[in-house]
Amino acid sequence: MKLTVLGAGAWGTAVAVSTSTRHDTRLWVRDPQQCARLQARGENHRYLPGVALPPGLVVSSDFDSCVEHARGGLIIIATPMASLSEVLRRLPADASGAMWLCKGFQDSTGWLGHEVARAVRPTDGRVGVLSGPTFALEVALGRPAALVAASGDAALCEQAVAALHSDSLRVYTSSDVLGVEVGGALKNVMAIATGIADGMGLGFNARAALITRGLAEMTRLGVALGARPDTFMGLSGLGDLVLTATGDLSRNRKVGLLLADGVPLPKILADLGHVAEGVACAATALRRARSCSIDMPITEAVVSVLEGRRTPDQSIQLLMMRDARPESFNG
Repeated sequence: MKLTVLGAGAWGTAVAVSTSTRHDTRLWVRDPQQCARLQARGENHRYLPGVALPPGLVVSSDFDSCVEHARGGLIIIATPMASLSEVLRRLPADASGAMWLCKGFQDSTGWLGHEVARAVRPTDGRVGVLSGPTFALEVALGRPAALVAASGDAALCEQAVAALHSDSLRVYTSSDVLGVEVGGALKNVMAIATGIADGMGLGFNARAALITRGLAEMTRLGVALGARPDTFMGLSGLGDLVLTATGDLSRNRKVGLLLADGVPLPKILADLGHVAEGVACAATALRRARSCSIDMPITEAVVSVLEGRRTPDQSIQLLMMRDARPESFNG
């Protein structure tokens, strides 16, 4: 199969490294200078230092030729959410099916990825999302992992399985695109919350409570928007939440840890060197929740810290002062 990965961040590079050992793969790099560095060094030193690019992987900054290469195959979009609409617009009308890796809400519109695609390519149903509990570095190193490919087009899901499924990467399928995307977006917000709690030294009990109630918030919003509740018990819900909230490679968790240490958010983001999608989408997720009359206290606490209206300690206190109630994913 011919594949093209559009975007050479950590995740895009990792997927290209993984697929190029089995398929004819091209990796599109937006910046020609960065492309030249990848070609010269044989690795993506900025995002995946130490991971060698396989000899068969073609790295190019020519967008059109990379898209044409995948004709009849699969296009995987690995840009940040902010660039998804631009990339979808650049694809020709007869381009191969496309699936994106980015997670979150588009800041300007509040849309999830499938809503962006519907607005940009309203007649193209051969689109979908790849999500799940995966750190790019571990995928690139061939360590065991699992993903879910979600699309309304069952044939596209099966094509993603054929492209990505391997001895080290299991790929499941789903038709619940909305649920998969809500899980992928909100787990980053919950990881910031868990990072804050861990950075404050609140202990394992607090971490477990935040993860569990965070999953409840994710499910409430997803169901209100039209997702299936069982989706949040799967890879793109509980699985991705546990990984991102507890894993040391999590950028969003790291943001929370540094916020707890009193580091200003602008400095955190400047030093991070990667996109932490939870920072960008937290306020947007809260707006969508309020539009559905959904209570999301953890998300609200994270937003108040990110916006500088409360300290981490004040936010935790407010969460603990909430009235007792029966346990439910509805409140």
